[in-house]
Amino acid sequence: MQVWLGFSQVVLWGLASTLILTLILRGSQAAGLTRMDLPLILGLALTPHRERAKALGVLLHLLNGWLIAFLYAAYFRLLGRTSWEWGALLGAIHGLVVLMVVLPVLPGIHPRMASDATGPEPTRNLQPPGFLGLNYGRQTAIVTLLAHVVYGFLLGLTLGR
Repeated sequence: MQVWLGFSQVVLWGLASTLILTLILRGSQAAGLTRMDLPLILGLALTPHRERAKALGVLLHLLNGWLIAFLYAAYFRLLGRTSWEWGALLGAIHGLVVLMVVLPVLPGIHPRMASDATGPEPTRNLQPPGFLGLNYGRQTAIVTLLAHVVYGFLLGLTLGR
């Protein structure tokens, strides 16, 4: 029973934390803090249709965040405890990986993203994010890092209950 309870907590709080992460990222874009639309970027990897890509991207982002919550839970289990401090620290590391590893390699794997080296091509739709996502605005790195810290904070706070 205890294993199932842990699983159900990750299912519930992983989804809730991912929704909040997504809301922070989308809200910061709407507020003009960043031009990065991560769900659109993810969706355009699957389809060239921008409206369909937005919906697919939100679903893909929610699924990714939900699955990553299981990695957080495994980390907490290995650590032997959960806390908002450890969650926030893991969220900061997660955010730095996104900013320093994932975003810079996207042009090499995304079918509709230009490269920093080659520039945009007529068939490509997206500007490359660049290091720390700075091509999408100077505040992109701060917003992205903050959103991931909140994600980890929430998981650290809720998974131990």
